[in-house]
Amino acid sequence: MSLSYMNMRKEICDICHKMWQLGWVAANDGNITVKLEDGTFLATPTGISKSFITPEKLVHIDKNGQIIEALGEYRPSSEIKMHLRCYEERDDVRAVLHAHPPVATGYAVANKALDEYSMIETIIAIGSIPVTPFGTPSTYEVPDAIAPYLEEHDVVLLQNHGALTVGSDLVTAYYRMETLELFAKISLNAHQLGGAQELSREKIDRLIDMRKSYEVTGRHPGYKKYNK
Repeated sequence: MSLSYMNMRKEICDICHKMWQLGWVAANDGNITVKLEDGTFLATPTGISKSFITPEKLVHIDKNGQIIEALGEYRPSSEIKMHLRCYEERDDVRAVLHAHPPVATGYAVANKALDEYSMIETIIAIGSIPVTPFGTPSTYEVPDAIAPYLEEHDVVLLQNHGALTVGSDLVTAYYRMETLELFAKISLNAHQLGGAQELSREKIDRLIDMRKSYEVTGRHPGYKKYNK
């Protein structure tokens, strides 16, 4: 096995542990996949707490979700269909992360989108965050529900379920989940204080344009919404 292959396994485990430590997942919640250079994937196994994940427990699968390599009876996440659809829809996606960060998931459970352009960092990094239609977990309902949103969004809320982020690499996908949860907390606080104050269109456009100088990868709904 190559050093980069083993390093990627370790990086996935590190992110899994961070997710658990931050309280984004409980019990066997959440899942991660990463696309490798040869077009195959590493995936977290189903039925294991992210706090217990170790490199050898990760599952190596092909583009159809079939197992290439797995330790013992380990199998890929039951949500693998959702992950694979992200890669099918977006050639630029190299990592997918699904978790249940409590405040952001509260918005998903309330079926409330985080679509206010009110915080500078969130405007630049991810833009508005929609709530995708309900889908029964582990079925094709979920990938079918999220597919229409992937053209413009790197971050979505899954109705009554949790959150999904994609990125050009695993760290980027992880950072987007961090940004989502922080923005959800700030948005909730702002509404308790009387409501968030959205920025003007001119300011929003300037912030979105800054993505180029910051070399932010991925998609952004604001390009279509504000740069017509």
